[in-house]
Amino acid sequence: MVKKRTLEARSKLQANKYPNQNACMKVAQSVEFVPDMDDDVGAGYADTRPSSTAQEVLKSSQCEKPPALAVDKSDDICKDPCEEFHRLRRETTIARGGGGDACGGGGEDDDKKKAEEKLKQLKLRCILGALAALVAGGLFAWLWSRQNKDGAGDGESPEDALKRAKISGFITTPSSSDKLPAHVPYLIVGGGTAAFSAFRAIKSNDAKAKVLMISNEFRKPYMRPPLSKELWYTPNPNEDPIKDYRFKQWTGSERSLYFEPEEFFVDPEKLDESVNGGIAVAQGFAVKKVDAENRIVTLSDGYQITYDTCLIATGCSPKNLPMFRDAPPSVQEKIMVYRTPDDFDRLRRYALQKRSITIVGNGFVGSELACSLAHYSKENNGGKVYQVFQESGNMSKVLPNYLSEWTTQKMKAQGVCVITDASIRTATRDESQLKLELNNGMSLLTDIVVVCVGCSPNTSMAGASKLEVDRSLGGFVVNAELEARRNLFVAGDASCFYDPLLGRRRVEHHDHSVVSGRLAGENMTGAKKPYTHQSMFWSDLGPEIGYEGIGLVDSSLPTVGVFAIPSNNDKRADSHTEVRADANADEQLKTATGPEMSCDPSEEPNYGKGVIFYLQNEKIVGILLWNLFNRIGLARTIINQNKSYDDLNEVAKLFEIHA
Repeated sequence: MVKKRTLEARSKLQANKYPNQNACMKVAQSVEFVPDMDDDVGAGYADTRPSSTAQEVLKSSQCEKPPALAVDKSDDICKDPCEEFHRLRRETTIARGGGGDACGGGGEDDDKKKAEEKLKQLKLRCILGALAALVAGGLFAWLWSRQNKDGAGDGESPEDALKRAKISGFITTPSSSDKLPAHVPYLIVGGGTAAFSAFRAIKSNDAKAKVLMISNEFRKPYMRPPLSKELWYTPNPNEDPIKDYRFKQWTGSERSLYFEPEEFFVDPEKLDESVNGGIAVAQGFAVKKVDAENRIVTLSDGYQITYDTCLIATGCSPKNLPMFRDAPPSVQEKIMVYRTPDDFDRLRRYALQKRSITIVGNGFVGSELACSLAHYSKENNGGKVYQVFQESGNMSKVLPNYLSEWTTQKMKAQGVCVITDASIRTATRDESQLKLELNNGMSLLTDIVVVCVGCSPNTSMAGASKLEVDRSLGGFVVNAELEARRNLFVAGDASCFYDPLLGRRRVEHHDHSVVSGRLAGENMTGAKKPYTHQSMFWSDLGPEIGYEGIGLVDSSLPTVGVFAIPSNNDKRADSHTEVRADANADEQLKTATGPEMSCDPSEEPNYGKGVIFYLQNEKIVGILLWNLFNRIGLARTIINQNKSYDDLNEVAKLFEIHA
């Protein structure tokens, strides 16, 4: 039977077993506990699951005989057909061997025929019973596996499974690689933001361009930033998975996660005959080699496609922690990374079931996701959200220490149980949950762990393709025109480019993917333009924190922050200068003007609006706009000037932080 218990009861049990985690356990109300998709019992069998074992099920199935071969109605006991078979065989043998000559009865032949007829029937019944047992056992095993696979619908029919696969996109398009064109003028390896941005640029410069995009994902191109932000704040239907992933932007307008609807794309099998060109997406295929000299791309199954010009936009893949990668399968079932709409669907199911979710990591995705889940759980009376990381505050690689710690306090106020200066030592599993032992002595019980510790550029084809990969930054090394070899370009997360102002860089931001993809697409049509763009990024951590950054925004650099804080209805500016000897050293915090800033989130507003300058060789190399928007153009201009300033307070005035 399924055990149902309240969240309060579970919390008390957890607190009693692991008393050192009580600081993060606050239960506002009693909520009914719903079985997990990964639990031994699926949601679809909540109250009806039989307690019999597989052996009992198989044995009982033998009694479910076809009507034509049913036992005599006078039989009160369901007899084993195999036993009946062997008993009658013995009786027939006796009748044939010993009684004939002695008895000499005229009905001997009739008796033999009847016995043989009955023997044949029971032999057939025995075979059918064995087949029924096998079928029942297979059905039971299939249902059992469906219950224990996260994301699978319990009792889902094959037709429903196929429908789900089509919606989720887990079917290659086309069905086999030999249906793809053998030659295309423009070939794009990768199916993300940079790839689609390149197509738009190609089409703008070549109206009838035929573009083939090869993607190892099973979806059409989509944007990733809303997966950790806007999608969680937009009410979506209860369909699973969500079909179009519509979300409301901060401007109030609504759009889909996908760049274009399905009908926008050309069928890969019909690309050659398309008069006006277009873009076709080969979904679910991987490229293992690019021969730049002969302009040939080889797929993982050996199929080859020739091209005139090619773009590599393979992006990056989320990292996992070694302790989770090497964990037993039962533990790995409760570990996930976060990168795709399928990850969103899976995590949303946990949130809707009021599950306990633990985020590992304090970067962009980890911090945004923790905030979004806390909001989502609050709106749906959901479960607890934990965030665990080794650093002392959120976004510590980007924000100065004082701002990072203040942001952490704000996240706690939003309902995230943030556990700083901690790492996971061990992870074990019981029937339904993971037990995480932290290096600070705490223990956590959680239903799912989401690892958000950055990503690695997808450069696995580099060796076979004879392409250079930067040893320190990763990514394919390209020149100023984003060209790795002649007629072979790289854009997006996987490109390692040279910035004339800031040196060689690799950037993992949406804006960089858009702009570098666009430039690569233009150069594929012969533009030959250098990449000089300073890409920007943005992030939102709840209703009170939103920021935009540009340039080299690295907290290991010296920073100067100027903030406008209303006090007694008068406007004043406070300035903070922070210098770090290195990325891991303790910082020296000085107040240039005004009293020392308070990091108590109860005092509103603290760090309401401001600008932080990041310095290198006394020049501004990065700017972070804190709750300031529509000023990124000014920030880009200041960085491009590559100047030293005597008074950064005067520079801060340009941003009108009091407006």
